[in-house]
Amino acid sequence: MAEELIIAQGDKHEKYALLYKQIVALTEGEPDPIANMANIAAMIHSTFGFWWTGFYRVMDRELVLGPFQGPLACSRIKYGKGVCGTAWEQRATQVVEDVELFPGHIACSSLSRSEIVVPIWHEDEVCAVLDIDSEKLATFDQTDKEWLEKIVELIY
Repeated sequence: MAEELIIAQGDKHEKYALLYKQIVALTEGEPDPIANMANIAAMIHSTFGFWWTGFYRVMDRELVLGPFQGPLACSRIKYGKGVCGTAWEQRATQVVEDVELFPGHIACSSLSRSEIVVPIWHEDEVCAVLDIDSEKLATFDQTDKEWLEKIVELIY
C-alpha cells in the first residue's frame, strides 16, 4: 500500500533531503526501473511543482518518452539534439538557465523557460535521462544538480 508523500517545508535543500529519504524507502526492493521512474517523477513533481518532470529512455539510438508528470511531451529525441540529447551525448548533467539561449533547444512547450537534464547510468552506459522543465528562468542550480544526480542512482 502506497503511503502519502509528505512535502517538506523550508528551503530547497531541506525539501530534497526529505524527498530523497522517501524515494529510498519507495524504491528499496523494487527492481523495475519503469515503476521507479514513474514514482520518482510523481514525487519530484509533487514536491516542487515544476512545469514538467519525466524520463526519456535510450532505445535504438534515440531517447523515447518514459514516465512523466505534466503536459504533453515530445515522444522521441535524437542523440545530441536539444538539452536531453546533449546530456546523453556529453554524459553530463545540463543546467540551462534560459532554454531560448541553448543552441538547438527543442521546444516541446513554449512555456518552458529553464531546464535540467540528468543522465541515468546502468552498467556503465547512459540508459535514460531525467528531464525537468520550469516556467521560470534560472530555476535550477547546483543544489538541484547534486540531489537529482543522487536520486537517479536509486532507479536501478
